[in-house]
Amino acid sequence: MKRTHMKSQKELHLNRDILAMVSGPAQTAAQLLIKDEEVKHLQDYANVVSIKRLGYNDHGPVHMRKVAIISLTMAGLLRKARISLSLEQEGIGTYEDGTVAILLASFLHDIGMTIGRDGHEKNTAMLAMPILTRILAGVYPGTPAKQIVVRSLAIESMLGHMATQKIHSIEAGIVVIADGCDMEQGRARIPMLLATESRVGDIHKYSASAIEKVSIGPGDKKPIRITVVMNDSVGFFQIEEVLFTKINSSTIKPYIELYAGIAGSTMKCYL
Repeated sequence: MKRTHMKSQKELHLNRDILAMVSGPAQTAAQLLIKDEEVKHLQDYANVVSIKRLGYNDHGPVHMRKVAIISLTMAGLLRKARISLSLEQEGIGTYEDGTVAILLASFLHDIGMTIGRDGHEKNTAMLAMPILTRILAGVYPGTPAKQIVVRSLAIESMLGHMATQKIHSIEAGIVVIADGCDMEQGRARIPMLLATESRVGDIHKYSASAIEKVSIGPGDKKPIRITVVMNDSVGFFQIEEVLFTKINSSTIKPYIELYAGIAGSTMKCYL
């Protein structure tokens, strides 16, 4: 019997949010990604491996959609500040082309978790190649040069999302920070419920459980302000060991303000 993919209400809600944020080629890419069966099954299985097999946090369809929304939000804030994406700066594409690469990378960046955690960004790039080729043919029919450029940019963004590989484009710099920003307590809810004994790596779950809210908006002096509110100081682990590491590796670090603190107390300014 053929197994059908059942989308959660959360996925459906996030799909609507993504589609409302994009237009033109990026909207076509979003529509193709959302309905692609291979993408659906890879995202679902990535979560099975991450949560049930490895005891890690969400790396599935909800997380990848949230990263897409955060990435698109940051790209929009940079545009409002008249900071161009790399494809625009180099004269080989438009803002919309850059957002296609950002969307593809964000929506697919953790599918390598279907194989395992170690080196999953490289496995993501391998698994994503036929998907990117297929989707970009639908986004840019008859324009192979554009397909190749956007595909390469998306792969750079996937490979760079763990801050272990040097990145050079604004687009990739957006994705690496967006991935770090998805750390609200809901991301660790299922692993915390399934946990029966302590194990190495639990600090990621406990620290993520302390994060109540991550807000992305315009900064006071810079284009983007990230504000993280937590209910316990263990949440600073997420800021200092995960998010700040990713910001430090990003090409858009000069455009970021970062504040974090416990609810009701003075926010600590990192940047």
